[in-house]
Amino acid sequence: MTVSAPLRRRRRTLTIGRPSPIVYAFLAVVMFASVFPLYWSFLIGSGDSSTVNDPNMSWLPGGNFLANASSVIGNESVNFWKSLGNSVIVSTVVSASVVFFSTLAGYSFAKLRFRAKKGLLVFVIATTAVPTQLGVVPLFIAMSAFGWTGTLGAVIVPALVSAFGVFWMTQYISQALPD
Repeated sequence: MTVSAPLRRRRRTLTIGRPSPIVYAFLAVVMFASVFPLYWSFLIGSGDSSTVNDPNMSWLPGGNFLANASSVIGNESVNFWKSLGNSVIVSTVVSASVVFFSTLAGYSFAKLRFRAKKGLLVFVIATTAVPTQLGVVPLFIAMSAFGWTGTLGAVIVPALVSAFGVFWMTQYISQALPD
């Protein structure tokens, strides 16, 4: 009894071996670069005021972290919990609005047909070449004219949509959704 030709063929499966030590070394460097700012913040936060500018600062944490943290949280001139709440509000609203508005604009640029579509998309992308620092003074003047200085709206409204988000969603939607 002979076995037919299709049954004799072995399936070739792609097997992926372990990464090389170079990959692990690269990942270790990336991990160190990611964790180092957190460690540095902890070092500065655990020392006293003389260790902040000391060039020969010890790489071991000091013993003042809990005292320093409680003095920041309990400081009456700085309302820590209000600041934390404002940060949560701004980051949540800005993140949700950037996703929403960038998706709307990206869909429009990717799937709708209208005049000057490519020119407008190029203009939106070109705005990423303008440094943010150039708009700080005009933005302050506009927020002052609206009477919004010192409010969360002055921080939230200018960040409701981003040019990079529009570009990214345009590229994603043009390839992910069928016409």
